[in-house]
Amino acid sequence: MTCRRAHAENRPSRFFRLLAVVLGTILLASVPYYSTRATAQDLHKHYALIFGTVWGPDDRPVYGVKVLIRRADQKKPKWELYSNHTGEFAQRVPAGPADYVIRADAKSVKVLSNNKLHPGSEVTAHIVAEERVDVGLHLN
Repeated sequence: MTCRRAHAENRPSRFFRLLAVVLGTILLASVPYYSTRATAQDLHKHYALIFGTVWGPDDRPVYGVKVLIRRADQKKPKWELYSNHTGEFAQRVPAGPADYVIRADAKSVKVLSNNKLHPGSEVTAHIVAEERVDVGLHLN
């Protein structure tokens, strides 16, 4: 009798487990629809990409350098980012004809030796449409 009672007590829990699995499956099946929809909307946004590498005086990539990007017709930088472990950085900018001025801020780099790094010259990137422009920033 205790065996039947234990078996009878498991029936509701089995029912709820099955119900949870069915509801979970329905919810998971509906998630891709919404995420695909959001992704499709993001595809309609147009952008260009400025991709670059920060090089040190020894022609090796430099990590952790602050990179400032501004439109050529503006004075203040609109984007501020840092180079990664391979010295690279990337920034999305609006697509369309525009010039962007990119410079490295050498003050942000901590140098182990007594030599101080100085920023090189500014680099101008010309964007025409949806495209990728590669630049190199050199520190002295």
